[in-house]
This record gives sequence, structure tokens and C-alpha cells, in this order.
Amino acid sequence: MTQTVGQDLKTKSIRGAAARLGAQGANFAVRIGSVMWLARLLNPADFGLVGMVTAFTGVLFLLRDFGLSTATVQRDDISDDQMSTLFWINVAVGAALALVALLCAPVIARFYHEPRLVRLTAVLASSFLFNAIGVQHSALLQRQMRFTALSVINIAASAIGAGVAVLMAAAGYGYWALAAMTVTQPLVSTILMWAAAAWIPGRPRRHAELRAMMRFGGGVTLNSAIVYVAYNFEKVLLGRFWGVEAIGIYGRAYQLVNIPTENLNNAIGEVAFSALSRVQKDRERVRAYFLKGYSLVVAMTIPITVVCGLFADDVILVVLGPKWTDVVPIFRLLTPTIIIFAMINPFVWLLFAIGDVARSLRIALVMSPLVILGYLAGLPYGPRGVAFGYSAAMTLWMLPHIAWCVRGTPISLRDVAVAAGRPVVSGIVAAAATLALPPALAEMHSPVIRLAAGVSLFLAVYGVMLLYVMGQSAFYLGLTRALRTRTAVDADDLALAGVGE
Repeated sequence: MTQTVGQDLKTKSIRGAAARLGAQGANFAVRIGSVMWLARLLNPADFGLVGMVTAFTGVLFLLRDFGLSTATVQRDDISDDQMSTLFWINVAVGAALALVALLCAPVIARFYHEPRLVRLTAVLASSFLFNAIGVQHSALLQRQMRFTALSVINIAASAIGAGVAVLMAAAGYGYWALAAMTVTQPLVSTILMWAAAAWIPGRPRRHAELRAMMRFGGGVTLNSAIVYVAYNFEKVLLGRFWGVEAIGIYGRAYQLVNIPTENLNNAIGEVAFSALSRVQKDRERVRAYFLKGYSLVVAMTIPITVVCGLFADDVILVVLGPKWTDVVPIFRLLTPTIIIFAMINPFVWLLFAIGDVARSLRIALVMSPLVILGYLAGLPYGPRGVAFGYSAAMTLWMLPHIAWCVRGTPISLRDVAVAAGRPVVSGIVAAAATLALPPALAEMHSPVIRLAAGVSLFLAVYGVMLLYVMGQSAFYLGLTRALRTRTAVDADDLALAGVGE
């Protein structure tokens, strides 16, 4: 019976990951399409105004569910009464955050010396309530591992939000188009979550176990808030000291280089966290599940991010257009940071799933000031200096972060080195092969053709290196076979691929 349940969990995990990756691919296309369109309809200052607000409200956004959705997924068992109580707590928190954002609107406007931010902040505040109403429904779908439903909802919400933004931008509404997209997406997502989950919350009730969930959720929230500040405070500083144009340019570079990797981490992370939470007491399965997910994230992030660095000029020209050439050096300088995000962020799945939120919090408290010091050192040199300082700090922090995360867990540093080393080496070889042909690529006048040729060469070399030279073909064939036959990859598949050896 246990073996059957375990096999079913593996099957759901792999099929769920496939569904989420497929959805994130579609979501990536929607987001890139909207970025391309909106970049040609709006100016850097329009993006900068919204970026000023979201740099502040992003911290409040992390508090929208007080970590209770994570607590819901992580629990072995949870009753309908408990979920109903959590729902009403989420609604209360969401309403409170919307009120806080409204009250902070004049303060934000004075901080940036930009009066337009008062009304803009007031409109964006409504998104907190829309998000809060759908938090527990999303957690319920994730707990049930209904990732196909979640995928469809995410795509629909992104597409509708992007469509509204493009129509408003074309009609001349400027930065209000971006505000409409920010509000529309959570509203549509919540409506669809309710329809898919088919769950109506009951009355709130007192439960002794809720205190433990609140403590867990509070730890998750505090951890996320500290990390968010470390990863995003540079945008506040740029807006305050360098103005809307600087934050608009820097924000486009950061968003564009981060979209693919953020999508990947979210897609695999949701499934990995759900699966790890279900097997948290089985050390061997925790090790196998984590390393499989970690391998996928790193192997898929490396080619995307390295391509962005190698072909930054053409990527910006094709995606954003000629008026955004100032983004290129920032875009290129941020690529090391995004690779390191892929290396370290998945360890949150592991620590949260095994309930070790305290360690994650301690790590965040050490990491955050170091990262902030890094880009503070670069602030006098503008967006380029900030990007360089950010990447330098993250590079120095990577190894201590990983070592601290895996200490005392089923994962060893050797496991991590093996899982990440193969795609990293493959990426280095592919980059060297691509750089060996610059004259041939330079002769191609069309940036689209030049980009397509360079990316194709890189991916071909990377694929051969990873699958055959590094011996990963068995692992990926095993995943493909599992999807086709509705069976999961078992421990033999992992051993064949060398994951975790």
C-alpha cells in the first residue's frame, strides 16, 4: 500500500511539474509578448513610476497571506474548519494591508518627490484584497497537486491582465495601463481559483493547532520579507537618488533577465515543495526528490541566462526596441545574480518542507545586509554600479549559503556539486563554442536572425554536453518516459542519471 501511495505521489509530482513547466512556458510567452508591446507603447518613466510604488508595496505583498498558504500545503493533515479559519484570517490581513498601502500613499509620494504616486498607490492597494481572497483556494489546489488547473488559471490571468494593459497603453493611458495589469491579474486569478477549487469557506473557529500553523506561517513571512528587502531595496535607492528614468531602465533589465528563471523556479518549486512536504519524514525520498527538482532548475536556468549575457544587445533590441539601449550593460551585469538565484533559491523548498523555518530565517538575516552593502557600494555609479555590486555580493555569498542550508539535511555538498556541476560545465563549454564564432554572427544584419543563429548554436552544444558528455540522457529520458506512460521515475532512474551520487 505504501509503495502504491509513493508511486502515485511520484507520478503526480512529475506530471504536475510538466504541467507547471508547460504553463510557465505559455506564461513566459505572454509576459515577454506584453513586455515587447508595452515597451514600444510606453516610456521608461511610465515603468519607473510603477516600479517606485511596487518597490515599497512588494514588502506588503509578501504579508498578504502571512505564510498561511505555505502552512496549509506543508501540513500532513488539515480540516475544513481550519482552512475556513485561515481563509478569514487571510481576508482580514489583505484588507489591513490595503488600508496600510492607502495610508502610506502620501508618504511614498513625498519620499520620491512625485505627487502622481498618491493615486497610483491607492489603486494598486486593491490588489492586496483580491489576492487574499484566493490564497486558501490556491493552497487547496496545490495541496491536492492539481497543477494543471493552477497552470490554466495562471495563464488565463496573465493573458487577460496583459491584454488590458496593452489596450490601455494603446489608448494613451500611460502608466495606468501597468497599474491596471497589476490589479487585473489577481482579480481574475481569484475568481478562477474559486471556480476550480469548488470550496466555500465556513465560519471561523478557534483551533489549538492553528497557533502552530500561525507560528510556521509567521516565520515563512518574516523570512520572505527579509529576503525581498535584500533583493529589491536597490530599486528604492535608485528611484530616490537617480530618478524615474534610472529605475525604469534598471527595472526593465531586472525583469527581463529574471522572467524565465522566475517562471522556472515557481513552476518546479510549487511541485517540489508539495512533494517534499508529503515525504518530509523519509530522508532518502527527500534527498531524491530535492535533487531531481534542483537539477531541473539549474539545468534549465543556465542556458537561458548565459544566452542573455552573450547576446544582450540583440535580446534588448528585439524585445524592447531601439529606445532601450541603455538597458544592455545593466542586463548583462545582472546575469550572474540570476544564475546564483537558481543555485540558492531552491533550498527554501527543502528547509520549509522539513519545517526548519528558523534556519532559513537566520540565513536571511546574515545574507540581507551583505547583499545590501554590495549594491550600496555601487550606488554612486548609478544603475550599472548597482547591478555590478549586486552580482558581486551574490557571487561571494553563494557557497556559504549552500553549505549552511544543507548542513544536517539528507543533502550533502557533494550532491549539490554533482547536480549543479554538470549544467554549469556544459554552459561554459557552450559559451566558449559560441564566442568562437563572432565574425560569422556579426555579418548577419538582422538582429533576429543573428540571435536565432547564436542561440541555436549555444543550445546545440549545451544539449550534447549535458545529455551525452555529462551522461544525463538517462535522467531526462526517464522523465519523458514517466510522462508518456503515467509512471514516475524511481530511484533506479535517479541512480542511472547520477543525481545525488
